[in-house]
Formats: sequence, C-alpha cells, structure tokens
Amino acid sequence: MRIGVVQTNPGFGEVDANLRRVGELLASSRADLWVLPEFCASGYQFASLEEVTALAEPVPGGKTTAWLAEFARATGAYLVAGLPERDGNCIRNTAVLVGPAGLVARYRKVHLFGEEKRWFSPGEEPSPVSDIGLCRVGMMVCFDHLFPEAARTLALAGADLLAHPANLVLPGVGQLTMRVRALENRVFTATANRVGIEARAGEPLRFTGESQIVSPRGDVLSCLPKEGEGVLVEEIDPCAARQKAINRWNDLFADRRPDCYRLSP
Repeated sequence: MRIGVVQTNPGFGEVDANLRRVGELLASSRADLWVLPEFCASGYQFASLEEVTALAEPVPGGKTTAWLAEFARATGAYLVAGLPERDGNCIRNTAVLVGPAGLVARYRKVHLFGEEKRWFSPGEEPSPVSDIGLCRVGMMVCFDHLFPEAARTLALAGADLLAHPANLVLPGVGQLTMRVRALENRVFTATANRVGIEARAGEPLRFTGESQIVSPRGDVLSCLPKEGEGVLVEEIDPCAARQKAINRWNDLFADRRPDCYRLSP
C-alpha cells in the first residue's frame, strides 16, 4: 500500500485556507492512507479559552471532518488528521481516521504537552486499532511519542502502522523516539509534523518539520526537510509489521514477561 505524510504551515484560525492548502498538497501525489499534522486546519498556539472554543469542532459534523470525508469519497483514500474537538463541556486534542464511508475512528490525546493542559481535557483510553483493508492503523498524537506504553498498547492490539499527527517543537526528539517506537514494536510509523513559527502568546513556538515514514526495523524510509511544506509517499508492505521474530530463538512479543514488569509505582 502507499502511505503518505503531509507537512504544512497553517495560518492560525484560517481553517478554510488551511484546508485548501492541504488539498493542493494532496493533489500532488497519490496514497492509500494520508497522515496530516496535529491541528492542521486550526493552528496551534491559543491565547485564550475563547479562541479554543471558537475553533473546536464536533466530531463528526465539523468542518474539518466533513472536508476529510469529502476528499476520501472523491479519491478512495483514508486520512488521519488532528483537530480541536468539542466534546460536550470538554475540549479535546483529537485525531480522526476518515475514509470513503466517513468517520472510522477517533482518538483523544492522552498525554497533553505544555500549555495544552490549560485548554484541553486529556483522553482516557488508547486509540482503537482500525482495519482499513490494506492495513491495521492505530493513532498517536505528538507528545504521545515519548511514552513507550502508548505505542506498545497499539502494537499488542494488532496495529501495523502508527499514524502520528504532530506539532513537534523539541528538535529531533519526536523523530528519534518514533524510530525507536517502530523498532521496539516492529511496526511502521508515519509522523506528519508542521513547520513555521507561532508567536501569538507566551513563548514563541518553532515547529521542527522532518516529517517521516519509518520501517519496522527503525529505518527512515523517507523524511522531509526541517523547513518548508511538502509531501512524501512510500510503498510499504504491512505484512512486514506482522513478523515479530528477531532470530530463530527470539520473538519480540512471545518473549515478553508481563509478570516481571512493574508499570505503576
């Protein structure tokens, strides 16, 4: 199958223009599954709860999810993207998986980063693993990358690919850890990061780009530059993520010893 990632520089609050730009970038190539950045239509650095509330959308039914569904119906592709979600009285940092028939799955970010804790309520469960026919997809969002339990949970649930919308600001860190997550779980990972600077409130944020697709052996198959928008597409074999044997004696999952692990203090 063909997996693609998109690297963008959205203007804050310019939802229609940002979605048009995503469409232009997607039109430059073809993929069976596209991964877009975290908050790819809204922008990231909020200055007030009023801004967050105004840009948050219901899922499904909001502008971004509807746009993704329309693109999926027109092309037959699936898309993963991040957006601020209105969930009753809560606002969530959410990733959605959308296909030709509409919303497939949603994941509400569990590990909030920095000032996200001012605006968003954390999710309370891992991403579902969705079988889209060509592969099984699990979702992580940005800072989730630093928590190995998040990726391992999805791999144990059968994910072939970890789709990772991001707004990374720590240079090189998320790119490195997602290589490790791929290697330690023998899965593909696809990180869609953004570029540019937002300096709307507090400390300016410089986004680090280098969106990437990584193999189950931890090899970077493709990577975009630190600056500038773009897309990259790789042909992958999801079956490679289902081979957990390391050698004739060792199997990554069969050799696990959960009885010897302590995951709580």
